[in-house]
Amino acid sequence: MDRHEEAKLRVARQFIEAIPHSRALGMQLDALTNGVAEISMPYDLRLVGDPRTGVIHGGAVSALMDTCCGAAVMSHPEAPAGTATIDLRIDYMRAATPGQRIRARAACYHVTRSVAFVRATAFDDDADHPVASATGAFTIERARKDTPA
Repeated sequence: MDRHEEAKLRVARQFIEAIPHSRALGMQLDALTNGVAEISMPYDLRLVGDPRTGVIHGGAVSALMDTCCGAAVMSHPEAPAGTATIDLRIDYMRAATPGQRIRARAACYHVTRSVAFVRATAFDDDADHPVASATGAFTIERARKDTPA
């Protein structure tokens, strides 16, 4: 890994760690490369939405996917200085299996001057049957260039 990639990874980790809900949900950055991110979250009884079944609440899955998409945008080769969610559509396909870690993988598939378009998938140990999929649009905040007065 070169210095540029290490710097991106450090920025993405700081991005995730700076978000209070990411820390509270125990999110972990697993992989990050040029517009693609993988983040996981452990099973936690505090996040169960239905005590009868032990299934993790959809809001926790949504937060995981949103954060993963943002990390993917932050790691894009055009290296935006920041990002925010404009729109995120999530389709829940099945309940995550109780007791299993949930992983999300997000990839930027199109980037304009001001918007990044991202696709994401969340899954547990059964990678062939996703828990949810998402598509979203995220702002591209570019670093300001110093201009002479």
